Amino acid sequence: MERTGSIRPEMSPEEGLRVLRSSRGYFLTNTARDLSQSDYKNRILPRTDLLVAEERDRAGFFSLEITGGASVHVDLLRKQINPFERLRLLRTRMPRTLFQTLCRGVNLFGYRPYPENVVRLTVQSFARYVDVWRVFDFMNHVPNMVPVFEEVKKAGKYLEPSVCFSTGPEHTDEFYVKKAGEILDVTGPDIILAIKNHSGLGTPARIHTLVSSLLERYPDLIIHYHGHNTDGNDVGRIMAAVKAGARIVDAADHALTGFFGPPPLLTVVQTLKEEGYEADGISEEAIIASSNLLKETRAAYGAFESQFKGFDPTVHIHKLPGGATGSSFEQAVKGDFLDRMPEILTKELPRVHRELGNFWSVTPGSQILWTTAVTHTLTGKRYENASEDLKRLLLERYGPFPFFRPSDEIYEAVFGPDWRRILASEAGVEACEPIDVDAERQKLEEALGRPAEEEEVVLYLQHPRDAVEFFKFEEEYGKAYVLPPEVWFRQGGFSPGETVTFEDHTGKHHQIVFGPSHERREGGRLTYLMVDHHLEPFTSEPEGEASKESKPTFTAEEITALAEMGEIRSIANGVVAEMHAKEGDRVKEGDPLLVLEAMKMLNRIESPIEGTVREVAVAEGQQVQPGDLLVKIRPRSSKDS
Repeated sequence: MERTGSIRPEMSPEEGLRVLRSSRGYFLTNTARDLSQSDYKNRILPRTDLLVAEERDRAGFFSLEITGGASVHVDLLRKQINPFERLRLLRTRMPRTLFQTLCRGVNLFGYRPYPENVVRLTVQSFARYVDVWRVFDFMNHVPNMVPVFEEVKKAGKYLEPSVCFSTGPEHTDEFYVKKAGEILDVTGPDIILAIKNHSGLGTPARIHTLVSSLLERYPDLIIHYHGHNTDGNDVGRIMAAVKAGARIVDAADHALTGFFGPPPLLTVVQTLKEEGYEADGISEEAIIASSNLLKETRAAYGAFESQFKGFDPTVHIHKLPGGATGSSFEQAVKGDFLDRMPEILTKELPRVHRELGNFWSVTPGSQILWTTAVTHTLTGKRYENASEDLKRLLLERYGPFPFFRPSDEIYEAVFGPDWRRILASEAGVEACEPIDVDAERQKLEEALGRPAEEEEVVLYLQHPRDAVEFFKFEEEYGKAYVLPPEVWFRQGGFSPGETVTFEDHTGKHHQIVFGPSHERREGGRLTYLMVDHHLEPFTSEPEGEASKESKPTFTAEEITALAEMGEIRSIANGVVAEMHAKEGDRVKEGDPLLVLEAMKMLNRIESPIEGTVREVAVAEGQQVQPGDLLVKIRPRSSKDS
């Protein structure tokens, strides 16, 4: 069956916008990327997307959201695929569907602001493949989105600025209508405006009122409603948005929908049809065919679904976005504070959110709120152990507080008694100086030992360590994306003599035979694989092999007590992002020792005492776990000059 949708990639945005405005029905976006991030930790493999590409292409969607958000980073981090290659492969199977991305403004596909020349280069590179650009800023600070706006317009793509939505006394229709006006003053009328309801908040009646208010002020505005189904009620909100005049809404394949992402496409289509609203160009048969194929592969992703099942109406209290809800429980399990989650989610997190200005809990703001609440709960100390990102928030480096500034008491707890001077001298939106792209290219080429392509440089500029590791991985092992999830995510390993057969995305059949395996004298294990009848020796180090000795565990109180004696240990899982201290350095209380990246936030580890660094136990790029030794300091004595 041929696709009947009326908007195609070869049309100009102006033509597409005319179709959207003149249609009697509404349009659907399949937010496959958001589903993967919210319910599967971004682990839905390109092999699965390719499996259903042809069915999705004839389904008649306005767009397929297939890249952006955290997926660019996770594709590199987990060695899944080069994000550009994902788009190229899918385009060969989906010539008639617009590709959509989610871009975090000047934060791009990362977690903190990038220099403007990096922002522009990145948008230029991805715009070769991406048609629809949903752009947001977690403070709804329009200037943080302008460089992306400009490059999307230059590339001749659909620009979809977002107003992030939340609830509370400050979040009025008047505020959002004014914010839409600020966006239109910059962009002009030829845009799509997204209502980004990232946490799935508000009632259907609230969403109806919001859409109605926006269209009353701007009747020609094309509104695209995006929500999450965490409380189980987003179909109701979608219905309300369409009835109020929204032209596009988001949902996802029903075979993969879970509890924290978008609701099922077919449910949206069938429910609105009963109400007299037709989805423009949609083939229900193709939607069903997609899910029939996806049902066969869902079990392979079971390890990445949250172990905590069921809808969560308390999202209206804690306001965590879909992508953070499942991962928060995973962090609680790994960090051994699952028993404290009710306290964190229903008491401390909403308290922190109110105290810090009731802004929008979406990346990177959601991580700042979450890590602050967890730190408060586990340490019993409020705002005393502030992350670098919380400090930047308070200094308005991300943009001005939209409603009110936090209390003086919070500033004093974070910055100390000299907080007024610090605020006066350091506050303001962060100005990221242009980066020397040629110099960064040279660093990348030195790390790889070969010339680097422009797309590789673009990825390196955002995630340098993970990009280099990914490129080296592919050079050594090849394209991992040919593996189906049943092989890539196989639990329990493979047995000697076992044969694995599979078909790749091109239809070619492959066979892997696991041969004998033995320990190597120099460490690790050597396994002989027969890959498509070619012998491939493979050296690996089993998990836990590097450190078989059981490590002592420490409570948060013990880690704090050891630090006061000069033994600084990690309080969380993370990666050493920067090292400032070296052996022999004399340090004072408060001097920076290192920066630890944990839960996507930067945490500056400062010296708790005055003394001399006598041991540095970690290096940049090293992963650490709670209790791992970072630095030892010999306390200053009366004999020291």
